Amino acid sequence: MSELSTREQELVALGAAIASNCVPCVEYHVPEARKAGVSDLQMREAVHIADMVRRVPARKILKTALTRLEESPRAPAEQTAQGEQTAPAEPAAAGCDCSESRRSA
Repeated sequence: MSELSTREQELVALGAAIASNCVPCVEYHVPEARKAGVSDLQMREAVHIADMVRRVPARKILKTALTRLEESPRAPAEQTAQGEQTAPAEPAAAGCDCSESRRSA
C-alpha cells in the first residue's frame, strides 16, 4: 500500500515528466491528475517547481561546455603531405559512451 495519495502520486509523476522532458508522460498525467482531484493551479505549481529543478543541471552542463571550450583552443585540422585534412584526436570521454555510439552507427 502506498503512503502517497493518488493526488500526490500524480503530482510526483507530473514533476518527473517535466524533469525528463517526456511529452507523452505530461499528456497522460495532466488528465490523470485532474481525475484524482488536483487543481490546475496545483499542477501549475508542480510544473513550475519541476522546471526550476530541471534547470539546475541544464545550467551546469551549459557552464561545463562553455568552460571546456575556453580551456585550451584546439589547432585546426592538420594538413597531411598530400594536402588532405585530418581531424584532431578526440579526447577520452570519461564516463561518457557518446563516442561508442558514434562508432557503432
